[in-house]
Amino acid sequence: MSDRMPQNLPKLFLYFLGGIFIVNLLQAYFTELIFDEAYYWFYAKEMAWGYFDHPSMVALMIKLSGFFFDGELGVRFVSCLLSIGTLIVLWAMVDDVKKKDYIVHFFVLTLSMTLLNAYGFLTLPDTPLLFFTALFLFAYKDFLNNNTIGKALVLGLIMSVLMYSKYHAVLVIVFVLLSNLKLLANKYAWLAVIVALLGYLPHFIWLYDNDFVSLKYHLFDRPNAAYDFNKYTLGFFLNLVAIFGLTFPWIYKSLFKTKAHDLFTKALLYLTYGFILFFFISSFNRRVQTQWIIVISIPLAILTFDYMLKDEKTRKWILRMGVVNIIVIAILRIGLIYKPLFPIYYETHGNKDWVQKVEAIAGNNPVIFENSYRFAPMYEFYSGNPSYSLNNMNYRKNQYSIDSSEFRVQHKKVLYISQYIPERDISYKRTNGEVFYGKFIDNFESLRKLKCIVDEKALVDPFKKTLNLKVYNPYSIDIALDKLKFGVAYLNAHKEVRDTQPINELKPEQKILVLKANDTANFTFRLPRPEMDNPRYFRLGISENDLPFGLNGANIKIE
Repeated sequence: MSDRMPQNLPKLFLYFLGGIFIVNLLQAYFTELIFDEAYYWFYAKEMAWGYFDHPSMVALMIKLSGFFFDGELGVRFVSCLLSIGTLIVLWAMVDDVKKKDYIVHFFVLTLSMTLLNAYGFLTLPDTPLLFFTALFLFAYKDFLNNNTIGKALVLGLIMSVLMYSKYHAVLVIVFVLLSNLKLLANKYAWLAVIVALLGYLPHFIWLYDNDFVSLKYHLFDRPNAAYDFNKYTLGFFLNLVAIFGLTFPWIYKSLFKTKAHDLFTKALLYLTYGFILFFFISSFNRRVQTQWIIVISIPLAILTFDYMLKDEKTRKWILRMGVVNIIVIAILRIGLIYKPLFPIYYETHGNKDWVQKVEAIAGNNPVIFENSYRFAPMYEFYSGNPSYSLNNMNYRKNQYSIDSSEFRVQHKKVLYISQYIPERDISYKRTNGEVFYGKFIDNFESLRKLKCIVDEKALVDPFKKTLNLKVYNPYSIDIALDKLKFGVAYLNAHKEVRDTQPINELKPEQKILVLKANDTANFTFRLPRPEMDNPRYFRLGISENDLPFGLNGANIKIE
C-alpha cells in the first residue's frame, strides 16, 4: 500500500496541515468536554474489548492521548492526529495530476464540511470511523490494482480496526462489497475477510461474555417515539444538508454527475447512495442522528474534489460558499470556548462551574447521579472524585450497568443527586438553568446487578396468570430479602416507560430470608394492573434500600 501514498506532499499542502493541526490542538485544549467525550473518557478508565454502546477504539484513543497530556487535550490528542491523517489519505485517493494546482480548493472543500471539521478535535466514535473509512477505501483502491497476499492482509487489518471504531462500519464494508460482487470469488478478498474477523474476535468474545448487551440494546431495547414526518424523514433530509452547509447543492451535483467509470468510483457511489438509502428507510422507524450519516463525507470529498477539477463553475461556487461555511464554523468553534459567541447554550459551557458547585458541597465523598451517564463522568473528570450513575426503570442501561464502577461507592457516605428528591439537603443550578437537588446518604448500598428472569419473550394477557420469576444474585455476598422490593414498568409500543407499579403478590417457592451469593432463587408473582391503557411490554425492577426501582429485567411483550 505504501507505494501509492504520496511521497512528497506539496509545501503548501503541508503548511495547511500544520496550521490545521495547531488550531485543532488549541481548540482541543481550551474547549471543555462535551458529555459524550466524558462518557468515553470513563470507558478508558477500565480498558476492555467492548463497551455497552460501542466497540473499544474510542477508549483506546483516549487512553493513548492520556499518555501524552492531561485534561481535555489528554482526551483529544489522538483525534487531532487522525483528522490530519484523514486529510492526507483523502488527498492521496485523488489521481488527477491537476490537484496540485488546487490545494486551496481541496482544503476549502474539506474544512467546510461541518462534522468533518468538528471531528478534527472532538473524540467520538465517528472520529476513528472517518479516518479508518478513508484508510479502508485507500487500501481497497490499492487492492483493486493488484491482488496480493500482503495487500489482502493489510486490507483485512484495516477492516478490523474500522469495525472497532463503530458498528456502522459494517455498512461501509457491505456497500463496498455490493459494488463489486466478483470479490466473492476472489481468494485474496476472502483472506482479507478472515483476517478482519480474526482481529475482531476479541470483541465477539466480549459480546458473548456480556450477553450481547450492545446488540440487544441497539437492535431491540432502544426506546423510540411514534413516527413523526417532520422529526424523522424531513429531519433526515435536513441532516443531509447540514453536514455540508452552504456547499450542499454543488456537492450533491457532483454526486449525481459522477458515473461509475471504474470499480473504485463505483465503490464510492455505492457507499454514498447506500448510506443515504439505508438511513432514509430507517427514518420511517426512528430519528436519524446527524452523525449516523457522516461517513458519506469521505466518498463525497473524493468525488466532489475530482469533479471540481473538471468543472470550473462548480469549483468557483464551492470555493465561495465553502469560505462562508468556514467563517461560520470558525465563529461557532470560538463560541464553544467563549459562550457569548455561540447562539445557544451548548454542553461545552459551564461544566467546570457546576462541578465546582457540587464538589464544594460533596467534598471528597462520591457523588451518585440518578439516571445520568452524562453528568456522572463529567463530574468525575473535572473533580477527580468517584462518581456513579444509578440507573432506574425510567431510564436506560449504559456502561455503568455492566462495569465494576458500582463497587467503588458501596457502603460510603455519598451525595445523591436528582431532579426529583422531595426531601433534600442541597440544590444547585446548572448554566442552562436546570435545577438539581441532593441529599447525603451515610451508608450507600446499591445492588443494580441483581437479575430478574422471566422465561418468556411474550405473554398473552399476563394479568390473569401466576408467573414464575428467577432472581439471580451475582454478588459474592448473601442479600437479605427484606432489603428488596419488586416493581414493574409498563411500556408502550415504542418501548417508552409510561407506568410503574410495585409488585405486592410475590412469593418465594421455598421459605428463604436471603438471596444466596452467586445463586438463583425462584419466586411466583402476579402482575399488578397498570394505570396506562394497552401496555405493550413490561419489565421487572428491584428497589434496594428504598432506592428507585432498577433495570433488572428484560422487556417482555404483552400480546
